[in-house]
Amino acid sequence: MSSVDEKIQEVLDEIAKTPSNKATQGHLGKLKTKLSKLQEQKDLEKSKKSGTSDHGYSVKKTGDASCVFVGFPSVGKSTLLNKITNAESRVGAYAFTTLTVVPGVLDYGGAKIQVLDIPGIIEDAASGKGRGREILSVARIADTVIIMTDVKRPECIDTLKKELYKIGLRLNQNPPDVTIKKKDRGGIMIRSTAKQELTQETMKGIFNEMGVINADVILREKLSIERLIDAISKNRLYVPMIVLLNKIDTISKEELSVITSKIKDPFIAISAEMNENLDKFKQELFEKMGLLRIYMKQPGKPTDFKEPLIIKKDSTVMDVARKIHKDFAKYLIYSKITGKSAKFDGQKLGGDHILLDKDIVEMFFQK
Repeated sequence: MSSVDEKIQEVLDEIAKTPSNKATQGHLGKLKTKLSKLQEQKDLEKSKKSGTSDHGYSVKKTGDASCVFVGFPSVGKSTLLNKITNAESRVGAYAFTTLTVVPGVLDYGGAKIQVLDIPGIIEDAASGKGRGREILSVARIADTVIIMTDVKRPECIDTLKKELYKIGLRLNQNPPDVTIKKKDRGGIMIRSTAKQELTQETMKGIFNEMGVINADVILREKLSIERLIDAISKNRLYVPMIVLLNKIDTISKEELSVITSKIKDPFIAISAEMNENLDKFKQELFEKMGLLRIYMKQPGKPTDFKEPLIIKKDSTVMDVARKIHKDFAKYLIYSKITGKSAKFDGQKLGGDHILLDKDIVEMFFQK
């Protein structure tokens, strides 16, 4: 065990024996902050030791968005990948069939979605067990994480979520609504628009432990110690998650009902082998990724409904213009919009107008 591992264990032991109450709040805050910093230090040391080598797990993002299957071995990830994409991932009814990252492309709603099948992980993967950190690192590049488990192993959902949490992924969460403006002097000044259980002393102690000595801070939500640490840290990623419960064809409807009644997270029950509920999964994936289909119309010509332009949620007319060609954005005067975002068909709107799914966009430029 390395010295960092020993320090991490010491902090974990101290946290375990410290009761959680108002009197110990500041002490726990400092301990949890110290734990977060030690884990980041461990990751950095491990990264330096391995050099720049990615051991075959480096993946280039392609398409309009990307997602990754995360699960223990033999839950059917490869079977599902083969059913919904053009990939050819080796399939076998035994553990560790997939030994490298296998990419595929899902065509849905006019979008090209990159789907990544990573090797099955094991418990404590986030601590490096079974090359787990290298495997899980692929999840950090994805726009959506798909947690997949066997219908007979629903308890794996929480285990997988914990492993992903340890590498800085915050699934189905919004970033903390916190503004931190660093300054040269004056210490930590905290204002809050929400009632906080954490005391000012506790919060200032956490900031100082994280190396922030002078800053103006505005809190717009009630924060736990963990959420405050996340707000200060720079390596957290907030990613949508879908939970898939696979192999429902192997049990009865009565058994399925009993199993699913104990699952806390929203999920989709599927059978990759029998193609059951795969269309429902594809639609959910498209929506979770926040993708929009925009149909382009040239003045005086019919709308092109065959090949929609795929953009991200909250994109503007100007974003569409940039995606088509940089000069389009430079010379755009106005647009005419037909669809959900317009008050009426053909509404004349500017470049800052935010578009919605299936809007029809007609652009007009300087001559």
